[in-house]
Amino acid sequence: MALPRTPPTQRRNTGVPDLRALETFVAVCDASSMVLAAERLGLSQSAVSQSIKSLEEDLGLQLMDREVRPARPTLAGRLLHEASAQLLSHARLAMDKVRASARQEMEQIRLGCVDSFAATVGPQLIKAMAGKARQIRMWSGLTPGLADQMQGRELDMVICTESALADPRVSQRLLFSESWVAVYPKHHSLPVLASLRGLSAAAGKLPLIRYSQRSVTGQQIERFLRHVGVDAPRCYEFDATDPLLSLVASGLGWALSTPLCLWQSRQYLDAVNVVPLPASRLGQRHFFLLSREGEWAGLDDEVVRVTRDVIRLDTAPAIRKAIPALAPAALSCPEEDFT
Repeated sequence: MALPRTPPTQRRNTGVPDLRALETFVAVCDASSMVLAAERLGLSQSAVSQSIKSLEEDLGLQLMDREVRPARPTLAGRLLHEASAQLLSHARLAMDKVRASARQEMEQIRLGCVDSFAATVGPQLIKAMAGKARQIRMWSGLTPGLADQMQGRELDMVICTESALADPRVSQRLLFSESWVAVYPKHHSLPVLASLRGLSAAAGKLPLIRYSQRSVTGQQIERFLRHVGVDAPRCYEFDATDPLLSLVASGLGWALSTPLCLWQSRQYLDAVNVVPLPASRLGQRHFFLLSREGEWAGLDDEVVRVTRDVIRLDTAPAIRKAIPALAPAALSCPEEDFT
């Protein structure tokens, strides 16, 4: 005897049904009542009824026999109930695996930092974050390379001095700022800079020793020099502070640098004079944390908090003690931006 055909509805969708609709249908079948199913799902009875009707329209099949009380699944409904229960079980298992993997990944942070930060603040940051993540893996380098690694998801977070990333999914948070300072050999007479245009005159015949323009620091200093009208010949250029400061300490020239860079190469501090500069629009460099929006469940906020605490409580006091001539605002953090 042939089974009667289930009458098709007018609308037919050949795509995969929404999992929430399937979950609602399974709940109705299991509870044998739309009222009980609605209570278990935290929905209204009308929302449950509408969900079942939409599912029937999408499939082009009648799933519930409404001529009986309470409504019972049709043959198609019974087949869908069996298949959906298995599908939902697999979906929940898949979500549990994703959540477990995400939690495990969040316990391991791949953090990229510019060299001066990694060598000075980095160790204290890792120590302070030890209880927040199972493992922090730190890379150091120049800002352009770190930004590329961030874009390619080789790094999870990046601490850099300037970002050219135009990705709206990546947030950029200000960590702290530091002012440029002039550095002269110890035997050089200590100048008093009432004006930034006196930089070259204060150096006398000493050449300017530069950071390479491969580095963001070098590019920022060049913009600053143009801003204050200093046009010094190009003689020596370095990517790192150690060789730059060693030449200054040897009396071969003068340089522009920052408190953090000087702290990174503090073995040369006894052989140089550090001179604060008058405030200027381009007279600072800023450190930022780059991280992807919504991926770290507040762990990025914690990196910001801990970094600022390390700067305020450890790094800045140590630098000011070693370089008393620094202005109070030479190394500063913004006000907290957390709720």
